[in-house]
Amino acid sequence: MESGRVAAGPRRNTRARVRVAACTALALAAGMLLSAPAAQADENPAPHRGIELPAAGAELPRLDLPRPDVNKGAFTAQDADAPLAAPRSDVDGDGWSDIVLQGLGGTVFVDTGDSVWEPTYQDDGSQIKDVFLAAGLRADGPVHFTLSSTGTLSAYTNDLYYPSRYWSGGGWQIYNKVFSPGDLTGDGIGDVLARTHSGELYIYTGSTNGAHPLGGRTLVGGGWNQFDQLVGMNDVNNDGIADLFTRNTAGELFFYSGTGEKTRPFKGKVLVGSGWNMFNTLFSIDDLDEDGNADLMARTYAGDLYSYASTGTGAFYPRVKLGSGWNTVDRFANGSSVPSFGKDELIGLDTAGSLYYYYDLNNGKFAPRQRIGDGGAWKGAKLQHFSSLDSDGVSELLEVYNGRLYNLSAGAYDIGGGWGVYNTLVGPGDLSGDGKGDMVARDGSGTLYLYRGNGNGTGFAAKQKIGTGWGQFNALIGAGDISGDGRADLIARATDGKLYLYEGTGVAASPFKAKKLIGSGWGSFTLAAPGDMNGDGRADLVARSGNGTLYRYDSDGKGNFKPRVSLGTGWNTYASIR
Repeated sequence: MESGRVAAGPRRNTRARVRVAACTALALAAGMLLSAPAAQADENPAPHRGIELPAAGAELPRLDLPRPDVNKGAFTAQDADAPLAAPRSDVDGDGWSDIVLQGLGGTVFVDTGDSVWEPTYQDDGSQIKDVFLAAGLRADGPVHFTLSSTGTLSAYTNDLYYPSRYWSGGGWQIYNKVFSPGDLTGDGIGDVLARTHSGELYIYTGSTNGAHPLGGRTLVGGGWNQFDQLVGMNDVNNDGIADLFTRNTAGELFFYSGTGEKTRPFKGKVLVGSGWNMFNTLFSIDDLDEDGNADLMARTYAGDLYSYASTGTGAFYPRVKLGSGWNTVDRFANGSSVPSFGKDELIGLDTAGSLYYYYDLNNGKFAPRQRIGDGGAWKGAKLQHFSSLDSDGVSELLEVYNGRLYNLSAGAYDIGGGWGVYNTLVGPGDLSGDGKGDMVARDGSGTLYLYRGNGNGTGFAAKQKIGTGWGQFNALIGAGDISGDGRADLIARATDGKLYLYEGTGVAASPFKAKKLIGSGWGSFTLAAPGDMNGDGRADLVARSGNGTLYRYDSDGKGNFKPRVSLGTGWNTYASIR
C-alpha cells in the first residue's frame, strides 16, 4: 500500500507554541486589548515556564472500501431523467467515494482505499472545526469546505496534496451545523444546509460560479433543534435528489425525502426506527454496493463502525460491522453531530507537585497519563485549565502568580496583573458568539464578570459585569456545550450540593440563560470538565468521590447527564484535577 506524504495514523496537533513573538507584536500594534483588572503592586513574578502539551499517539483505522474494475451503475438514478448524483467525496477522481475524516487533534485525512493522504488546508497552526465536501460545483472534482472556530467558511479546489482556497466568508458561527447532503434542487449541483443554534434550517444553493460557490440562503423552516444529529444522504430512493436523515436524543431516526424544490426541499418526516442513540455519530458514503443509493455509516460509543445499505425506499438493510477502533476519528466529513472545539483533555496536579496530562480517546476513556513539565515543581501552583483561547483547538494551561495571570501554553505569556481579586476563573469556551474562547471571573463579593478573549490567548477585552450572587456556588466549571445547541455552557454547584446548568446564549451582554436545576447530592465530589469524552460533540463531566473513584457523566443533549460510569480508582493521588 502506498502513502501520500504521511503515514496512515493521525497525529495530534503538535502544539508548537511559537506564536508568542507574533502575538506580542500584534498586541503592541493594536494598542493591546485590556488584559486584566486595574493593575496592583506585585512582586517581581516568577511563574512556571511555558509548557507544551504532549501529542496523542492514536492510530487511524482503515476501511477496505469496494473498488471494482467495472463501475456498473454506481451514482446513477433508476429514473433516466434524474441527473447524475456524483459522489461528494471522490477526491482521487476514480468515480468512487473516499473517506475524509479528522483524526484526534483535527488533522484531515483522505483514505482513497489504497493510500492515505493529508491535504493541507491550513498552514498557520489553526485547527479546522469541521470539514465537508460537495459535488457538482466544479469540473475538477468535489469542493472541499472547511469551517473555522471563528465562523469562517472556506471553499477549496479538489486536490490530494494542496487544495487551493478560492473563496472564504465569515459569520458562519451563527450556525451549529453546516453540511452538504448533495443536490437538493435537481440541477446536478451540490447544495449546503445550515442550522442555527435556535433550530432554523437554511438552504444555500450551490453555484458553478468560479468566484463564489454558494448562492443566498433560503429558510427551510424552524424546529430543527429537536434533532441532535443531521446526516445528508446523496439520494437513497433513486430519484437523483439528495435526502436527509435526522435523529433525536431519544434515539429515533427519521427520513426526509428530497423534493427537488428550493423553497420546500423536503417532504414530511417518516420514522425509520428507534434505538439509534447507541451511536455517537452518523455519516454517509455515497454508494458502496453499486445500487445507486448512498449508504449510512454509524459509529458506536465504543468505536465500532457499522454500515447500513439503503433499500431504495428510505429504509435500510440489517447492519454490517466493518471494524473497531474508530473512536480515534474525531470527526467524519459530512458527519451528523455538532462539532465540538476547544478542549479534549484533563490535567491532574498530584500531592507531590507533579503535573499529569490525559487526553480523551473519544470513547469515554482517557489515554494513559503523561507527565508534563518538571516533576515535583508544581506544588502549590494556582493553575487554570481553559478551553482553547486561540485557533489551534488545544486547551490552555494558565497560572495565577503574585496576582498576575500567565498563559503557560503560550510561552508563559504575561497577560497582566490584578487577578488576585478573583477566587474563580473559568474558561468554558466562546460565550459571546464570535467564536473566540472567553473567560468568566468571580470576585470575593460574588460578582461575576465576562472577559472576552482576543483570539490568540494573550489578552482579554475590558471586563463586563454579568451578575451578582454567585458566591452561593462553591464550584464553577465548564468546557463546551452541555445542552446540545452548540454553545458553551457553565455548570455551577451550590453549597448545598445542588447542581445547576447555565446555558450559553452567545450574547456577551447576557451570556447565560436562567439557571436550571439538574441534580442534587453533588457536594461530596471534586468536579472537572474535560470536554467531549465520548465523541458525540457534547461536553461531559467527571466527578471524583471522596474515596478516589473517578466517574464520567455524559451529557444527554437535553441539559442533563446520563447515569455515571466509573473510570477507575486511585484518583485521590491528585490535589486537584482540571
